[in-house]
Amino acid sequence: MPFAEVNAQRIRFDDSGGDGPPVILSHGFLMDREMFASQVDALAGEFRVITWDERGFGETEFDGKPFTYWDSARDCLGLLEYVGIERAVLGGMSQGGFLSLRAALLAPEHVRGLVLIDTQAGAEDPERMPAYRQMQETWLRDGPVDDLTNVVASLIIGDPELSSRSIAKWRELPRESMKEPANCLFERDDITDRLGEISAPAIVFHGTADASIEMERAEELCKGLSGCEGVVRIEGASHASNLTHPDEVNGPLLDFLRSL
Repeated sequence: MPFAEVNAQRIRFDDSGGDGPPVILSHGFLMDREMFASQVDALAGEFRVITWDERGFGETEFDGKPFTYWDSARDCLGLLEYVGIERAVLGGMSQGGFLSLRAALLAPEHVRGLVLIDTQAGAEDPERMPAYRQMQETWLRDGPVDDLTNVVASLIIGDPELSSRSIAKWRELPRESMKEPANCLFERDDITDRLGEISAPAIVFHGTADASIEMERAEELCKGLSGCEGVVRIEGASHASNLTHPDEVNGPLLDFLRSL
């Protein structure tokens, strides 16, 4: 199993290999690298695809200290350096998009393009924060109990079978795993006013039934990126649209990557 020592973390990643143009995919909150299995299958014949587990999730060995998505962006860039990739397309779902945007601000010379899935540039909606903090407190105190995981899975996934697989993984995570990654999510900064600094070609995907981030946020994100090709609306998809509706995502994704 490949691990990379990056920024005092031991990062678990998978590399499809090959000589194709590189793409690195970063997962959403409470997900892991396996959420991109369908994208890897679709892309690996033409592209070198890297997937990885971010701090606090999957098999990455996380030090448990406070961090921000700027740190996660540096993890992503550090992983690219570790595997010898100079320039790549950065793709991310939700928090994976948060860190990919920040990586594009930190090191534009290493970013060939952006694939942004059910994500945004803004901070967390303050009206949602009391409920989200209550979920965090319950998880830290009681663990991933049924009532909590059912609500979270409905917000992120929506599909019962796929939700059950993720819930099984959540029950394997240490209870404290909800502390610093959730703090990072809830306390992230707003980078909307910096989107104009990003000139890389970009494509935005968004589920029409996403209850975690509204379609309006996707439209604002695309409008703020000079290289955005438009918003691909995934009809009926919730927050993890690439997981639940892979066929609707993979076709436009391949077209975009081939155009670069």
